[in-house]
Amino acid sequence: MLSIRQNLLETIRGGKPDRYVNQYEFMTMMPGNPFSANNKNPKLGEYNVVNAWGITRSWPEGTPGAFPVHDAEHIVCKDITHWRDYVHAPSLDFPEDVWAPYAEAAAKIDRSQTFATAMVAPGIFEQLHHLQSIEEALVNFYEEPECTKELIDYLTEWELKYAEVLCKYLKPDAVFHHDDWGSQKSTFISPDMFEEFLLPSYKQIYGYYKSHGVELVVHHSDSYAATLVPYMIDMGVDIWQGVMTSNNINELIEKYGGKITFMGGIDSASVDRPDWTPELVAKVVRETCQTYGTKYFIPNTTQGLSVSTYPGVYEAVSAEIEKMSKEMF
Repeated sequence: MLSIRQNLLETIRGGKPDRYVNQYEFMTMMPGNPFSANNKNPKLGEYNVVNAWGITRSWPEGTPGAFPVHDAEHIVCKDITHWRDYVHAPSLDFPEDVWAPYAEAAAKIDRSQTFATAMVAPGIFEQLHHLQSIEEALVNFYEEPECTKELIDYLTEWELKYAEVLCKYLKPDAVFHHDDWGSQKSTFISPDMFEEFLLPSYKQIYGYYKSHGVELVVHHSDSYAATLVPYMIDMGVDIWQGVMTSNNINELIEKYGGKITFMGGIDSASVDRPDWTPELVAKVVRETCQTYGTKYFIPNTTQGLSVSTYPGVYEAVSAEIEKMSKEMF
């Protein structure tokens, strides 16, 4: 029987896995770092928590995650043409002794079994609209493209510094990077605009990780993003996590399998709901595995962590995937 790590590599390389990669099992998330410890995030039910970038966020009950508060009082960047007056990147200058306990914890991960994984969130696009609001950010791609590019460059420089200290002290062999690029039906910006504004940044960021010992780049975008897959490949994404059924996954596997692997296929909204039942989960998981097969595909709920909004759903999905492995392999 292959180890979890070996089975993942066989899956994404088109080899001979002996079972499905079961959701997030191959990533062991590193236990934080000095920046994340000082970057406040709301817990479920908390409101108006301000993070290190000055962004105010809330996490209402019954929702899958926190989101910025974008009324006039709380928007950070009130005018993109004067973004330097509003946007101030948090420091990443922490002494080596502050990093030491995090490095020790990271070193204890059994990397022969799973990938020691650094999580980075939000990404460049999400940070743009967290700072401005989604409406203003999208309008400014058209009305203020130069200022938008300047802000993207600023955010990219910070991410590269973050990548530098993560690689120096924690030495991850995988990075799990969030950045939602679309709704359920479409991308937020056109592929041409994505190529112009965001691709250069991600080629730098993921290129840095790959050149500094990171073997695996997993990008989360639980959305429609089929038209962006060529750019994901170009920037160095190994696994697109969060791929929703609206993306025509079979077509993507046939066209791009061997260059990228697709992780998802179980839309969270289809199972992670207040009236969920084990029977519903079993039905959806069976249909998913039978529809998308075993090559370059990892069955997974599309949510961006190994959790669910409603208790028990994630675990029920994992149990059904294990059953399907015995049937499909």
